[in-house]
Amino acid sequence: MSADEIKAMLAAAFPGATIEVDGGGAKFTVRIIDDAFAGKRPVQRQQQVYGVLNEKITSGDIHAVSMALFTPEEWSGQEK
Repeated sequence: MSADEIKAMLAAAFPGATIEVDGGGAKFTVRIIDDAFAGKRPVQRQQQVYGVLNEKITSGDIHAVSMALFTPEEWSGQEK
């Protein structure tokens, strides 16, 4: 599984989001900035992403995923 394949899966589920995926083999780091996370607790945001990746996690194609999930407003605050 490549970072580009994961990014494509996430882009289909989060259209218009800013998505970065790093890593390789079966360990990846994902950063998504999207309005879809507005009003959601961190665990709810993670559940959204796991919902997209679950089949690949279950199959063993993805072993570990580290996530940083922000709304655009939150990300703007992170950059400062």
